[in-house]
Amino acid sequence: MGSIAVHELPLSQRALKVESLGQLTLQGNIHPLPQLEPNEVLVRVVCVALNPYDAKSVDMSPSPGATIGIDFAGEIIAHGKKASPSSLPLGSRVCSGIFGNNPDRPTNGAFAEYVAVLESLVMRIPDTMSFQQAAAMPSGLLTSGLALYHYMGLSLEPPPKNERIYVLVYGAGTATATIAVQVLRQSGFTPITTSSAQHFERLKELGSEAAFDYRSPTCGQDIREYTQGQLAFALDCITTTASMTICYEAIGPQGGQYIALDPFPLHTHTRRSIRPEWILMPTIFGSPIPWEAPYNFLARPTDVEFAKRWIKHAEKLLLQGLVKSHPYQEESGGLQGVITGIDAVRKGHVVGYKLVYSV
Repeated sequence: MGSIAVHELPLSQRALKVESLGQLTLQGNIHPLPQLEPNEVLVRVVCVALNPYDAKSVDMSPSPGATIGIDFAGEIIAHGKKASPSSLPLGSRVCSGIFGNNPDRPTNGAFAEYVAVLESLVMRIPDTMSFQQAAAMPSGLLTSGLALYHYMGLSLEPPPKNERIYVLVYGAGTATATIAVQVLRQSGFTPITTSSAQHFERLKELGSEAAFDYRSPTCGQDIREYTQGQLAFALDCITTTASMTICYEAIGPQGGQYIALDPFPLHTHTRRSIRPEWILMPTIFGSPIPWEAPYNFLARPTDVEFAKRWIKHAEKLLLQGLVKSHPYQEESGGLQGVITGIDAVRKGHVVGYKLVYSV
């Protein structure tokens, strides 16, 4: 197992399991801990946070018997044979994400007492950050990094001071957008956002140069005018016909790139000068995603290699206090409470904040 003798670890754990389509159940101390691979660390989970994909995955492609959950924060309690205790000693406070609802590895998911994760994909938590706050960070950091600096091809090195590069973040009331605005500003780009007006001030505090109300019938045109036709990059964190239409209207006459976080409506791809693509963050964990189409992906090794580099950068931002979490609300009930929380997310009752639970 690694740094801790096997007899010092429990033989079983509580875990939130997929039962059937849309159904979850908290199962008691009858499930084994995930088997630790050589390059992984075992984390005792302290807090977890909910994401829309937690609900979506069990609704669209349930894997009966699999542990669900992406985002977690906790303490390292064991190392795989090839993991490095010197860089991440026992007791290190860390956070990350994991591929939950995975039929090929049903014992591993965030909504459990223990989780195994690649050593290269965990981020240390600063002493000033609580486990609750840390649990609300991983998906936003991992998704925004993958979208902006891998698929969109932006550089982590700041552009020349006299070069102004706009990036539109659509749906800035979401967790991924909250992080995307901050990392864009930190890497020298000029983020602009769409959201409802209630989020404008918070977004500007995070680094958005300008915010536009997505409900305005002239939203796309207003963004194009503001950017003087120079906008070439759009990250769509909502991915509907309406959101894609606004992004396409906002991008300048030379075209550019449009990255979505869900399959985009093909009929809305109305400009050949724009290259559209959509991503699924769990590709960074290295295994195929055997969910139902269109959410089934082959393994993408280049995503994994990018994620290893990105994690180092993201960890520096965390440790230096340069990135804030999305607003979150701590709920009671532990893992059992997560079931109620996922249902609230599913029904659209959780908007503008994340739900966090202590395990």
